[in-house]
Amino acid sequence: MREEFQAELATVRQLVVDMAETVRRAMSEATQALLRADRSLAEAVVAREPEVDQRYRQIEERACDLLALQAPVASDLRAVITALHASADLERMGDLAEHVATTALRRHPSPAVPAELRPIVERMAAVADSMAATITSLLARPDVARAEQFDRNDDTMDDLHRQLLGVILSDEWPYGTETAIDGALLGRYYERYADHAVNIAEHVVYLVTGETPN
Repeated sequence: MREEFQAELATVRQLVVDMAETVRRAMSEATQALLRADRSLAEAVVAREPEVDQRYRQIEERACDLLALQAPVASDLRAVITALHASADLERMGDLAEHVATTALRRHPSPAVPAELRPIVERMAAVADSMAATITSLLARPDVARAEQFDRNDDTMDDLHRQLLGVILSDEWPYGTETAIDGALLGRYYERYADHAVNIAEHVVYLVTGETPN
């Protein structure tokens, strides 16, 4: 029975890692679609989003079965709880990638990001991708030291978000309200994507130490 439990727990953990990789790819491709006004790529991101939801439901179901049928304790219990919480954050990150792709579609064939915002959006996307890569690595190989330092990346994202809003709200903004709203929403999508990544890093700390970061 114990071997069966460990095998199922390992499967759940791998499903979470696979989900993290999928979500990273989704945001990367959504960003490419956004910056290149690539309709087909944006449509592909939107079309694949239900797969993320399906993966989340699969993890949730298997994790709940482990809780109900195996009654795990100590580190095993933390592993199941971490899988549940991390997959919920990953599901939301997938939604945010879809929002970016949808913005690209809504503005097509015009570019959704004007020249004044493009450098900042590119940097926000790069930070988001780096954070997603680190999260995938932490879920596969938990490392408390790396997880505890992870919020430095979030500080960088917050700074970029403020810069983006500063450009939009300046008196020199040469575009209309609709473009300003799109820009502000895009900034929010990347900023929230990073916030969910930070949440996952905190789940990793809990997994290893049993303590919730302040």
